[in-house]
Amino acid sequence: MQRVSRLKKEMQLLASQPPPGISCWLNSDQMDDLRAQILGSVDSPYEGGIFNLEIVVPERYPFEPPKIRFLTPIYHPNIDTAGRICLDILKLPPKGAWKPSLNISTVLTSIHLLMSEPNPDDPLMADIISGCLNENQSQVEEAVTKDLPVLRKRSACDSENGKRFCL
Repeated sequence: MQRVSRLKKEMQLLASQPPPGISCWLNSDQMDDLRAQILGSVDSPYEGGIFNLEIVVPERYPFEPPKIRFLTPIYHPNIDTAGRICLDILKLPPKGAWKPSLNISTVLTSIHLLMSEPNPDDPLMADIISGCLNENQSQVEEAVTKDLPVLRKRSACDSENGKRFCL
């Protein structure tokens, strides 16, 4: 009962005051089956992209975090090929940081931020990080020999045509 009333309030808030670039709605008449859409942030490799997510709200919500995964393929070190997201607030303590005070809006905002600012210290797709590290290393060596500023890169995906690249 508590879960349903809380979800109703959260959905009303998401409808009336959605976070920038994020929308969320019921997928069916069930309160535990939601869908969300995140727009790629400006000046990020995902700019112009539209990313769909599935949200399953557990029976014990808000005492357990929602289960969220990307339905739209995305090339990102913290998101695997099945769309699963490595984000601390999506896990219970002691390994995670979920708190009942968090809500769907907060989680979606955190995922939106993660898209622009990957966490290389906790990758699901370590090969993305290592590929960029190798590319970065060669650029660093070249920059040092030419006495140029060093630009670091991050992995990303061109959502329009699915090309992999580093930032």
